[in-house]
Amino acid sequence: MADLRRTPLFSLHMSLGARMVAFAGWEMPVQYPMGVLNEHLHTRAHAGLFDVSHMGQVILRGPEVAQALEALVPADVAGLAEGRQRYGLFTTPEGGVLDDLMFANKGDHLYLVVNAACAEADIAHLRGLQARGIEVEVVTDRALLALQGPEAEAVLARLVPGVVAMKFMDVAEFDWAGVTLWVSRSGYTGEDGFEISVPKAQAEALARALLDQPEVAPIGLGARDSLRLEAGMPLYGHDMDAATTPGAAGLGWSIPKVRRLGGARAGGFPGAETVLAELVAGPARVRQGLRPEGRAPIREGVAIFDAPEGGVQIGTVCSGGFGPSVGAPVAMAILPAHQAPGDTVWAELRGKRLPARVSPLPFHQPGYRR
Repeated sequence: MADLRRTPLFSLHMSLGARMVAFAGWEMPVQYPMGVLNEHLHTRAHAGLFDVSHMGQVILRGPEVAQALEALVPADVAGLAEGRQRYGLFTTPEGGVLDDLMFANKGDHLYLVVNAACAEADIAHLRGLQARGIEVEVVTDRALLALQGPEAEAVLARLVPGVVAMKFMDVAEFDWAGVTLWVSRSGYTGEDGFEISVPKAQAEALARALLDQPEVAPIGLGARDSLRLEAGMPLYGHDMDAATTPGAAGLGWSIPKVRRLGGARAGGFPGAETVLAELVAGPARVRQGLRPEGRAPIREGVAIFDAPEGGVQIGTVCSGGFGPSVGAPVAMAILPAHQAPGDTVWAELRGKRLPARVSPLPFHQPGYRR
C-alpha cells in the first residue's frame, strides 16, 4: 500500500491495532481489535470515533456564492441560514448523480465536505464556478473526525462545552487547546453526533483526548458501512451514481420546492429538465429497503426477481449485509416504484432464490437531536 495516502491519524490507528485497507486512494482502518459487530453496537449504545480525514473539505467565497453553487446543486443554498448546513447533490447534464455532499453557511463563505472517492472530480467541477468570480479553496491543513452515538454530546461537551447548544445540522466554531475547531452536529450513522474539522497538527491530540473518555471507542470503515446501511443512507458508487437520478436514488427530498418546477428558483442546475420532470411524474424505479428471510445476508450485486422461479429480474442489491442492531440481514435495491412495503421479492443467492420483504427505510430509527 505504498502508493496510498495516509491521514494524520495513521500512527494512532496502528498503535490501536487497526487492520488497514485501501479505500478511495487512502490507507484506512477497516476495524480494530473489538471487531466490526462490537464496534457497530458500541456506537449505537455509547460513542464511536471515526477518522474521516480522507473526505474533501472545500471553502467557496465570492459574490453571490450561494447562487453560484445553486448552478451545480439542486438545493436551497441561498435560503440556508448562517450557522446551518444541508445535504445536496451534484447532478450530471443527463440528470444522474455526480456525487453527494454537505454544504454549510459560515457567514462570509460556504464550507463543503465531499466524498473521498470523488474529491478530485468534485473539486474540478467546483472550479467551474471561478468564471463567476468564486474562489475555490481546497482545505489541505485540516483533518476531519466524526464522533457518533447517543453519548457523543456528553463526551464532546467535556472538551467543548458550547456544543450542548447545537441542534441537528447546526455548524459552529469553538476554541480547544488553542486551536479553532469547525464543528457540525451531523454524521453518517443515524445517531446523534458531530463532525469535527481540526488542524492536522492537533488531530492526534484531539483524537486521544476523545478516546480517553470511557464512552468512546475507535471505529473503522466496516462498522461505518453497517451503521449507515441500517440508517438507510446511500453510499455514492453503490446506491447512486451518474446513471441514477435523484428520484431513483430516493433523494428527491433533498430538492426543495423553491428549486422545483413552479418554484422561485426552479431549475438552473445540470440535468434540471430530466430531474424535475421525474419528480412531477414520480420515478419509475426507486431505492427501497429489503429484509431477507432467514439469516443469510444478501450483498451488493445479488439479483432480485419478481418470482420464486422464472419471472424477470427487477433489480440488483446495491448495499447489503447483516444489521447488528436489527439482528438480521438488511439490504437496499432500486426496484420498480410499484413495489410496496410488505411485498415479497426473491434474491438469487448461489443459484437459489430466497424470499425478501420490501421494507421501509430506515431499518434503524435515527437518534438526531432536532
